[in-house]
Amino acid sequence: MQKSINGATFRKMILNGAKLLDANKNHVNELNVFPVPDGDTGTNMSMTMLSASKEVGACPTNNMPELCSAVAKGALRGARGNSGVILSQILKGMTKVLSQSTELTAKTFAKAFAEGTEVAYKAVTKPKEGTILTVIRAISEGAEKAAKKNVELKDFFTAVIDAGEAMLRRTPEMLPVLKTAGVVDAGGRGLLILLQGFNNVLLGAEEETSLEFDDAYKATPTADDPYGEQAHLNYNDLADIEYAYCTEFFIVNIYKKTTEADIDLFRDKLLSLGDCVLVIGDLNMVKVHVHSNAPGQVLTYALELGELDHLKIENMLQQNRELKNQKKEDLKPFGLVSVCAGDGLTAIFKDLLVDNIIEGGQTMNPSADDIAKACDAVKAKDIFVFPNNKNIILAADQAKALSKRNIHVIPTANIPQGLSAVLAFNPEDTVDGNLQNMNDAIGGVRSGSVTYAVRSTQIGNFDLKEGDIIGMDAKDIVAKGDSVSEVTEHLIDKMMDDDISCISLYFGNDVTESDANAIAADIMKKYRSCDVDVHYGGQPLYYFIVSLE
Repeated sequence: MQKSINGATFRKMILNGAKLLDANKNHVNELNVFPVPDGDTGTNMSMTMLSASKEVGACPTNNMPELCSAVAKGALRGARGNSGVILSQILKGMTKVLSQSTELTAKTFAKAFAEGTEVAYKAVTKPKEGTILTVIRAISEGAEKAAKKNVELKDFFTAVIDAGEAMLRRTPEMLPVLKTAGVVDAGGRGLLILLQGFNNVLLGAEEETSLEFDDAYKATPTADDPYGEQAHLNYNDLADIEYAYCTEFFIVNIYKKTTEADIDLFRDKLLSLGDCVLVIGDLNMVKVHVHSNAPGQVLTYALELGELDHLKIENMLQQNRELKNQKKEDLKPFGLVSVCAGDGLTAIFKDLLVDNIIEGGQTMNPSADDIAKACDAVKAKDIFVFPNNKNIILAADQAKALSKRNIHVIPTANIPQGLSAVLAFNPEDTVDGNLQNMNDAIGGVRSGSVTYAVRSTQIGNFDLKEGDIIGMDAKDIVAKGDSVSEVTEHLIDKMMDDDISCISLYFGNDVTESDANAIAADIMKKYRSCDVDVHYGGQPLYYFIVSLE
């Protein structure tokens, strides 16, 4: 019976939760009552979790304090809209509790849900019932009851999700606008999808991304009920917007003279200007979200506290007009397609939310048509392709003429470069911004591989015999020997310099996990200032793929 988990499993839960939420965000968006982008709850919550998962993916350790810090920081930095900011506060409260334990039990999670609920309620100036806040409160109450029973964690999470589902069904009775629209609360649904992603890891169902929902609401009609079966919802009425501008930004480099009381006063000033006010943070950084008709005044008040960063002002009136007059685009802005071989590497890229994986690599290069078809299968306007092999880059370029998508090839020559480029992807950035960041990321990676000679020959200073173990950097053979461990260590010696702080080993299908860990332990002893990570790659032909950053 699994009654506790460690940091490695918690990492998987965060990544899988983000993946499941991203896969089902359109359903959450469809529950929105107000047809404006600021109300795209699914997208906002997904962006928040993608930012958190990006930080988690870059975290070099599975220690809970570091992982929890990555989740909290990433969620706050990536928070979009009311729903995203509230979700970031739920995660902030939860990780505050979880960071204090090395083994997470049902009781630990129950305490975390309680803290997440408290932090989220405090973050909202005028909390409304029938929203995501109500659902997280029900989840917390359900967690407290479930933790008293001696159950497995998967059963605990199932009970928690059931408690949230029961409350979600009641949200239309709490918010008349939901009752009128005949739907449950979008934010509550998004939160439950996230928790289902967590639980799928415990259930061994990480590949499951397709969920079915019955989120329609039909009240029992009464004589004086204006919302019986024949009720007609006028979305034009629902979409009336009192405040035209959605303003979001961070206040950073806060002045030394600024106090917590000044931040509270700033929040009160915003309440006099508009609604949907969220002012969250401390004297290190403050996240601000507000709907108003005076964005200039909002910024003026904020500048009294510190500097502004990541400023975004959206005209919701114009967005509303566009959405009324145009059919919503079915395609999301960006998609990611990667080439790789090996079930372990495939799983890693999928955890990083790559949309489609093309099987291929050395000796099995996909064609331009293969790449084009893989891109067409992704419902996105712009597709970033990671060839991960210098022999595939040209085919990827040729795929541009064959695909109906806008293909952008990131010239990754190996798997480490591909992983680094994917981690640099920012769904909130522009195409040009992402191209710049991902290409910059490639330059910071040194890669190598360990394989064997398929024939006897002489290359450079090496007299090779068939079957010799060889180590190659990005250009040349730099090591040879009789054992995989000897050559791997020699390869790393040749590639090292003073700037390297992280060494990652991806072991292939001909290497056991115990052998890989033994080699990593020897490398760790030799390079004590570096973090050494071991990952199952499952790639054929290559004993190890090595990444130095």
